[in-house]
Amino acid sequence: MFRVAATLVFASVAIAGCGQQKQLVVSDAWVRLAAVDGRPAAGYFTITGGSVDTALTSVSTNAAARTELHESRMTHGGGMAMDSLSSVPVAAGKRVVFAPGAKHAMLFEVSPTTKPGGTLTFTFTFADGSRLDQKARVVGAADPAPTGAN
Repeated sequence: MFRVAATLVFASVAIAGCGQQKQLVVSDAWVRLAAVDGRPAAGYFTITGGSVDTALTSVSTNAAARTELHESRMTHGGGMAMDSLSSVPVAAGKRVVFAPGAKHAMLFEVSPTTKPGGTLTFTFTFADGSRLDQKARVVGAADPAPTGAN
């Protein structure tokens, strides 16, 4: 009788595990402040897709008046250019990395109370209307990226 009960419990746990959906996750969030006051800061993070495809539609924070999604790219002349992004696809189970020189969030009119060594909270909004909050470490313009970040 004990073996039958144990087998049923094990089977229930195994079946329940199969039914769980992978969660959409945001990790390794950080912000590099601008070297010149009044210039935008840049936010970086990693998104790991959940069980279905979605898209990041916006990132916001109370520490900035406005936040935009951008992507840096090399121009034909060897310079850098930046394009605004209306959304960023996030495939199920795949990682999308926002890193220096690539995709990033631009933070405009950052609050003067936002200082290196502190944190701010990003709110990530996705195409299905879901939202995730994630704390981001703040570093100065010349500081190295935080350990464990992109």
